[in-house]
Amino acid sequence: MNAETVKRLREETGAGVMDAKRALEDAAGDFEKAKALIAERGLAKAEKKAERTTGSGRIFSYIHNERIGVLLLLRCETDFVARLEDFQELGRNLTMQIAAMEPETTGDLLAAPYIRDENTTIDNLIKGVIAKTGENIQVEKFCRYVL
Repeated sequence: MNAETVKRLREETGAGVMDAKRALEDAAGDFEKAKALIAERGLAKAEKKAERTTGSGRIFSYIHNERIGVLLLLRCETDFVARLEDFQELGRNLTMQIAAMEPETTGDLLAAPYIRDENTTIDNLIKGVIAKTGENIQVEKFCRYVL
């Protein structure tokens, strides 16, 4: 395990230096196992944050072919996280998901497979961003309009 491997793992997972180093040590230097460990540990951290209050956030919008419109209220704990690129990218991806998949409730949305990666759910996509940002993130509500 060298600094270059730790750096590459950090870039691919968004994990901190010590988390990346610890995962590589626990995986005996196996890069793919270390990635899996980071993902697993990140989901566990996200579960712990689920009860924290989300007092900030952002409203996202998306218009598809001027025929489908989506508004999404995505909550987080602080304005700092609401301005982060990871949070904003999540909001953009969720609005496209809502436009494409027509979920009726937040529960339907969270359980749906992600349109860009069928192997993950929207719930796990959100938990991944929670693990990166260290804050609770909640889909408060959304609406979808069709012409």
